[in-house]
Amino acid sequence: MKDKFYSTILQSEALSKYLLETSAYPREHEQLKELRNATVDKYQYWSLMNVPADEGQFISMLLKIMNAKKTMEVGVFTGYSLLSTALALPDDGKIIAIDPDREAFETGLPFIQKANMAHKIQFIQSDAIKVMNDFLDKGEEGTIDFAFVDADKENYLKYHEQLLKLVRVGGVIGYDNTLWSGTVVASEDDEMLDYLKGCRGHILKLNSFLATDSRIELAHLSIGDGLTLCRRLK
Repeated sequence: MKDKFYSTILQSEALSKYLLETSAYPREHEQLKELRNATVDKYQYWSLMNVPADEGQFISMLLKIMNAKKTMEVGVFTGYSLLSTALALPDDGKIIAIDPDREAFETGLPFIQKANMAHKIQFIQSDAIKVMNDFLDKGEEGTIDFAFVDADKENYLKYHEQLLKLVRVGGVIGYDNTLWSGTVVASEDDEMLDYLKGCRGHILKLNSFLATDSRIELAHLSIGDGLTLCRRLK
């Protein structure tokens, strides 16, 4: 068994290894594999900030089913989910990728370029709310097919309100880490790493809010560290 609170919701190490090695890694794009390994080499433990390969493949398939063409990614890190998205979009597809950390993005950029996907990506080094407001001011309401949020958990609810304007009716918003290493069912007295304890309340608040939000259709999935999909209804 894994440690009590782990970065993937699967608590069996053997089962996680089986899933990745049997199904995910054999179908992983070569540049995704190279990006994943480069991230581990540079960031070690914090490489867990990227989505795992199986979640990347799920997002890729979802985008293809949706026939998505224009997406937004809030929180990029080294770009594993970003490259997964770019590979799934048509050649004239576009991703608005927002992150204040350019250095991490540039760690993955050579692999994005090697995969011939850089032309689909508009990277904006900025606070995400500012970018969303700018897009709304420019008349971009309802123009995004899919948005993926893997960023500062304390602002997820703020992002939700803006993304419900930017994403088209029928479009989807995905929130990552919504089971937060399993700590959503922990007690206040349970021992956990400081970063888990610090954001746990924000995730609980988000989950409770989304469960009663009549503007969306909701699917809360136990993949990766928890992925919540919100389909805009109105």
